[in-house]
Amino acid sequence: MKKIDYKKELKHLYKPSPKTVEIVDVPEMNFLMIDGQGDPNTSQEYSDAIEALYAVSYAVKFMIKKGGLEIDYGVMPLEGLWWVDDMSQFDINDKTNWKWTAMIMQPEHVTQDLFATACEQVQKKKNPVALSKVQFEPFAEGKAVQTMHHGPFPEEGPTIERIHDFIRDSSYTAVGKHHEIYLSDIRKAAPEKWKTVIRQPITTG
Repeated sequence: MKKIDYKKELKHLYKPSPKTVEIVDVPEMNFLMIDGQGDPNTSQEYSDAIEALYAVSYAVKFMIKKGGLEIDYGVMPLEGLWWVDDMSQFDINDKTNWKWTAMIMQPEHVTQDLFATACEQVQKKKNPVALSKVQFEPFAEGKAVQTMHHGPFPEEGPTIERIHDFIRDSSYTAVGKHHEIYLSDIRKAAPEKWKTVIRQPITTG
């Protein structure tokens, strides 16, 4: 059986250095996604979304592992796109009006038919509240700036500021949505050891 470590294969996207801010070109990849709104720290909608995304992701993983492909891989980390209608008013400390897309990247072997079958299996076994909201879609981010943040989420402010200073100093313009990739299991790791990729799409001019 072939084993694939996608985080290793996509190291430049999922394991940036915390010491530098770098520019990356993010290719189109497929994701399981759920859209919602509200503070992720208090929103039941967000918790329900995470439960459904992981349930389907693991169902897909085991279908690929036990099916004709016989490929084993680790489920990719949770990611989040965060925004407000007016991004000039995006406040890292006030998440009440945040809109979000919670998402998990899927290997190239995943198809719409496989996704649909996985959802049917999950519905029969667990039927999480947000299952009907899960979408399987491509996402193309393009050119972006990113770095690694070490520590609790409330302390991301200086890291985000460093990214935006880099964007201004490099004569780029921030576009699109604030993007975070959560590499740590916050149920097990101490907050000071949490690792989060902070990414911001950019354009020239």
